[in-house]
Parts: sequence; C-alpha cells; structure tokens
Amino acid sequence: MTDDVAGRRKVLELIEGMDYALFITRGRDGAPLHARPMAYRSVEGDGDLWFFTKKDSRKVKEVETDPQILVSFADPKQQHFVSINGRAEIVADRATVTKNWSEIYRAWFPGGPSDENVVMIRVHAERAEYWDTPTSALVYAFGYLKAVATGQPARAGEIGTVDLA
Repeated sequence: MTDDVAGRRKVLELIEGMDYALFITRGRDGAPLHARPMAYRSVEGDGDLWFFTKKDSRKVKEVETDPQILVSFADPKQQHFVSINGRAEIVADRATVTKNWSEIYRAWFPGGPSDENVVMIRVHAERAEYWDTPTSALVYAFGYLKAVATGQPARAGEIGTVDLA
C-alpha cells in the first residue's frame, strides 16, 4: 500500500486531464455489473469524484440499490490507468448542481441546472489502484531486452494501491 499523501497526489496527477471514466455499478436484482462512460465534473482534494446525471436514470436506481461502485480511468497514450472504488451518493441539492454547472453539460441536460431531473453523483473514494507505465519506445525496449537477458519478467512500471477512506 502506498503512503496515503503521496498516493493521493499520484492518483490525482494520473487522472488530471482525463475527461471521461467508466462508471461501474452493480446491476439490480442480481443483474451483471453495468459500465458506462461518463464525463466527470471534478475531483476534490480527498479524491472524491463528482458526476452529473439524470435523477430518473438507470445508474441512479442502481446506486440507490447498492452504492458500492467502481470508477475506471484510462489514458492509453500516456499509459496511465486508475481505478477508484467508493460509495456513491445522489446529491439533488440545487446549490451544489449550480455551483458545479458548466454550459458544456447543456448538451446532455438541456434544461440546465434548474432542471429538477439534473442531479449529481458524489463518489466517496475509498481505495484506488493505479498503473503508470513507461510510454517511451526506448524505455519499453530496454525493459523488454532486460527481461529477456535476465530471465525475469518485465516490470510494468509503477503500480500502487492507495487507501483513500
């Protein structure tokens, strides 16, 4: 397990600039896991994540049934990958919705922040795992050659687990 302060910093650094994540919930009544891409609005310093959604959406019903969720980020170009486990909370407070609102969201929510069907999901982050692998072809080739020469598996870069609760 990575040191909490350094680990939090690393997780926030890795997801910076990633605009989308897979938001994964448990299906209702024993249905399989359900993943959907979502634009996330913001990350708080403690690692909590905020998303806009519709109150009458399937994901809200799934979160109300089981708030334990997984959010997965990927930046294949940079070889940065992060998964965050946490508990989701539906926040319908108009002040919170308005404070976090950006006009870019009007494409999905034409009624704007005053629309009662627009709510936010706050993910109280509990644990994160990350993979930060080298992107340079030269670094990758060196790791491959070293693995072949030593008979030891190639290292996949920096891997860490962080307690965020």
